[in-house]
Amino acid sequence: MNWDDSAYLVSKNRYSENSIIAEVFTENHGKISGIIFGGTSKKIKNYLQIGNKIYVNYNSKSVTRIGYFKIEILKALTPLYFDQNQKLSCITSAMHLIKLLTAEAQSNKEIFKLIDKFFEILNSENWIQKYIFWELELLKLLGYDLELKTMAEKEIVDSEVNYYVKSSTEKKSIPNFLIDENNMDVNLKNLLKGLKLVSDYLEKSILKPNNLNLPTSRTHFINLLK
Repeated sequence: MNWDDSAYLVSKNRYSENSIIAEVFTENHGKISGIIFGGTSKKIKNYLQIGNKIYVNYNSKSVTRIGYFKIEILKALTPLYFDQNQKLSCITSAMHLIKLLTAEAQSNKEIFKLIDKFFEILNSENWIQKYIFWELELLKLLGYDLELKTMAEKEIVDSEVNYYVKSSTEKKSIPNFLIDENNMDVNLKNLLKGLKLVSDYLEKSILKPNNLNLPTSRTHFINLLK
């Protein structure tokens, strides 16, 4: 098996003294794992920042054996944020979600386009707000749509509109900006509530049923925002 494709690097782990095992999300082949020989060398390792866009040549003797990557850099995206800890942490967290939630070798061009969009979002003034919607879109593409606008109930307390979802065991507040697109009251407190809402859904509906834990990279990202 041999093919070439554009990809984003979503994870890497040392394999031997000179090599690493990388996971990439490709435009046409989905998430693929492979060995990069010489991946620890000075020449190559600078390319291998999580989130960078690369061009990969993949070789494998069979579908049951791990293959090998040869890589070229397309866009060194992550180094642009080396001096912006919040955004750098967001990149790590987002790529970890891609790694965790996508299946091996299942093509999904919409997710690849969504990663393209992610790096456009990082350059926005209200990037945290847009990132929360990015996570919701990712979950929707993977079949885990929260359907917040359908589920939300509205109440007015002291002339203020509030949204919430209610189950048999709890009543959970929803930040207004997730329901009302014209709502301009988007402060850090509400953004953190939005991220927590997504985290709770991830844990309850996706991760725990599959014996997985919430990524520490996500917790670190949220803590940096506080």
